[in-house]
Amino acid sequence: MTESKCELFTVASAETGESQKDQDAPMGFFERYVQPLLAELLGSGLFIFVGCASVIGNVGITGSVQPALAHGLALAIAIAIFGEISGGHLNPAVSVCVYLVGGMELALLGPYILAQMFGGMIGAGLAKAIYPAIEYSNATGAAFTAVTSGMDVGAATVAEMVMTLFLTIVVSMSAINGRTRCQFAPVLIGLTVTANILAGGGISGACMNPARAFGPAVVAGHWTYHWVYWIGPMAGALLTVTIVRLLMGDKKTRVLLK
Repeated sequence: MTESKCELFTVASAETGESQKDQDAPMGFFERYVQPLLAELLGSGLFIFVGCASVIGNVGITGSVQPALAHGLALAIAIAIFGEISGGHLNPAVSVCVYLVGGMELALLGPYILAQMFGGMIGAGLAKAIYPAIEYSNATGAAFTAVTSGMDVGAATVAEMVMTLFLTIVVSMSAINGRTRCQFAPVLIGLTVTANILAGGGISGACMNPARAFGPAVVAGHWTYHWVYWIGPMAGALLTVTIVRLLMGDKKTRVLLK
């Protein structure tokens, strides 16, 4: 059997600290630490700009097809572009999951999350800059308002947890786990986001990404039930870590039943 190889998506590794394409060349400080943070900042900013713009432009249109496709396509493209540099996390919940399953160094975890949050603010700010004030206001700046629109807070939190569980499982198994990683990881991750938004957009807004919630919240000043979009995704990421570490990971990743 031929071992599956992931050519499009690699994660900054605590063991090698280098991409698949540059294994023979030692990485300097810039390539190891600065460039990945810039990739996470730029990637998050572009992804969240497209996501916010799709939501603002979708006001008054029934259904979640436009935001679902925009988020999924933008994420897949951003991961394919920046994956070889930073892993293309673009999501604090993904970064936490990746670190805990052994896919990145601890020194990068905090800076990654900060870069993603700043990227979220930049993306949300750019979306505000291009839309008329009335359209921006009608969409609450693409901040998440599903819970404040009458949805149950508990249901929204569980929905965010389950959808993020699905997303981080796909990330872990298609991009990190040695037995199952594949070259289609960016496409699979983007499709997962699209499917989750189509399925759960009406329940919680289908955030799955604290940076995606944080950026518009800062720019639009909308903080009502903002905690849902941190607690739910982080809980989903931790569930994924438990599943991968105990059951689904390869021998290198599992801590039991080796």
